[in-house]
Amino acid sequence: MEITTIGLDIAKRVFQVHGADAGDKGQLRRKLQRADVLTFFASMPPCLVGIEACSTAHHWAREIRALGHEVRLMPASYVKPYVKRGKTDAADAEAICEAVTRPTMRFVPIKSAEQQAVLMLHRTRDLLVRQRTMLVNALRGHMAELGIIAPQGISRVGDLLAVLMGEDGAKLPRLARQALQGLSAELEAVGDRVKQIDAAIMAWHKENEASRCLATIPGIGPITASAIVATVTDPAQFQSARQFAAWIGLVPKQNSSGGKERQGGISKQGDRYLRRLLVLGATAVIRHARTKANAETAWLRGVLDRRPVRLVSVAQANKTARIVWALLARGETYHAPAAAQAAAA
Repeated sequence: MEITTIGLDIAKRVFQVHGADAGDKGQLRRKLQRADVLTFFASMPPCLVGIEACSTAHHWAREIRALGHEVRLMPASYVKPYVKRGKTDAADAEAICEAVTRPTMRFVPIKSAEQQAVLMLHRTRDLLVRQRTMLVNALRGHMAELGIIAPQGISRVGDLLAVLMGEDGAKLPRLARQALQGLSAELEAVGDRVKQIDAAIMAWHKENEASRCLATIPGIGPITASAIVATVTDPAQFQSARQFAAWIGLVPKQNSSGGKERQGGISKQGDRYLRRLLVLGATAVIRHARTKANAETAWLRGVLDRRPVRLVSVAQANKTARIVWALLARGETYHAPAAAQAAAA
C-alpha cells in the first residue's frame, strides 16, 4: 500500500525513517545517510512527515516541505510517550510516525532562516554577556585580594580599570598587573562585540513592524521585542493569552488530583530566555511604579502592598506576556490605561 505518513528521526550523520500506510500499518523502515535524505523524499509521493523539534529540525522541515510534503514538528517530550520499549533509532522513528497523526498533538511552527538568524544574534549576545560577567567577577575578585574594591555594578568597573592602568606599584604589584591586563583586554573586546550585536538587533527591530509595536509595551525594549517576534512564528497557534503565558512558563504548576486543586510555583516550561527577559522587564516596571502614581501603575502598586516583590515581578511578567499575545494576534499597538480611559470619555 502507498505510504502516507513518515516519521523521521534526525541526527548528525545517520537518519532513521519509518513509513506507514493509511491504515497506520508500518510499511517502511530504513536508515539514511545525511546526503541521501533529500533524495529519498524527492522520490516519495507527497505525504505527512513528522520530525522532533530540535536544533536542525527547522532546516530539514523547510527542505522537505519544498519537495511537496507536509511537515510537522513536535516537541520531543510529547513524542516520548509513544516509544514502546527501549531506546533505538527505529523505535524513535516509529513513535514519531504515530505521534504526528494524533488529533491532540501540539506542533511547533517551522521557523524561517531569517528568524533563526535573529535568534542566533540573541543567543550569541547572551553568551557574550555571560562571558563579560565572568571576566568582571574575576577582575573584582583578584583585585579584592589586594584590597582594591569598587562599588557594585558593571558601570563601576572603570574604577578598577583606572587603578589597573595606573603606575602605582604599591597598590598593584607588577606580576598582578601583568596578569590582570589580559583580563582587561578581553573584557574590552567582549564589550565591543556585544555593542556590535546590539546594533544589529536594533537595526532589525527598526525594520520589523511587529517588533516595533511590542516595544511600546512597558517593560519591553528592542531586545525583548525582537526575541519574541523571532521566536513566535504564528500567534494563532495559541488559543488565548493565558495559553501563551503558559507556553513561556509564567503560570502556576498544576498538581491536582481527586478533585483537589493544588498550585505551586510557576511551571518554568518553554523558552527560558524569553521568560528571563520578561521578568527583568517586569522588575524595571515595578521600580518605575514605586515612583509614579497613575492609572497604569494602580494595579501594580495594589499588588505590591499585598505580595513580595519577586512574586509581583512574575505576575507582572505574566500580564505583559498576555498583552504581547493580544498585540501579535490582533496587529494592534499598546494603549496605556489612562489613554484608553480618555478616549472612551
